[in-house]
Amino acid sequence: MLSQYLKNVNSRHLMGSTNVLAYTLHGVKHTVTATLHVIMGHIQPVDICTFSSPSKLLRFGFSAMFGFGARTLALAEKHRWIPPNQRKDFAVIRSLASLKPEECELSFLPLNNPQQCFQENDRMKKDRIKKSDSKDQWHKIEGHFLNVSIMAIPCLCAMAPRGLAPNTRLNNGSLALIVVRNTSRADFIKHLKRYASVKNQFNFPFVETYTAQEVKIQPIFKSGYETEDHVPEEGNYPWNIDGDLMEGALEVHVRVHPQLINLYGVSVDDLDDSKATCSCL
Repeated sequence: MLSQYLKNVNSRHLMGSTNVLAYTLHGVKHTVTATLHVIMGHIQPVDICTFSSPSKLLRFGFSAMFGFGARTLALAEKHRWIPPNQRKDFAVIRSLASLKPEECELSFLPLNNPQQCFQENDRMKKDRIKKSDSKDQWHKIEGHFLNVSIMAIPCLCAMAPRGLAPNTRLNNGSLALIVVRNTSRADFIKHLKRYASVKNQFNFPFVETYTAQEVKIQPIFKSGYETEDHVPEEGNYPWNIDGDLMEGALEVHVRVHPQLINLYGVSVDDLDDSKATCSCL
């Protein structure tokens, strides 16, 4: 399954609408730059995640969003007849107009020292995971959330010069868990606008960030809940995984696999002199 996924990495990530993997590996969305990295043999180990239900492996991926980010993508997919740039703005504005939180339960296994994971070999990682896999070390939070992001890489792009998850790296073995609790529409828009600037997008009382190695999300389904544009059925919620829409199971388990794959590129910490291109906010 991993080999099949990697065959599509170029088309989905390097050449997608946000190009987060291209920006994070190369600093720009430039075909010649990517080709030069291949010619020069710049190999970069990269963390990747598995997304699983209680019964099966769903897919591999680098980043995921649940809540606003997923519903915006689901809405955009329903209106593919609209030109791409206009469709993106339409979906964001429409989702903001019908903004509603998701009630769910989040469990995560914290990672206290990402640098330690970066320096460990495979045997040391396995031993540490066995020792830390006790139930009492899992943290649990419940509530109403507007958006939940789980990122194994910084996810730099033109719309987020600092990255969607600036506190993580390409291969430090950590997941950035970003939780946006229920708040007013005006405050949520302020949070979104921060992504397009150099200001800290997490400096809000309703935004919480954690560093984890595993995350479990279990939405609390309520019969009769629906929105105008997307009606979730029990056990079927939208997920935005690397820009692909996935109708996920009621419970999704995300686990990071440190340096599982090698890609051509280098580690890019920041994009300098980048301007946001989203005109919808």
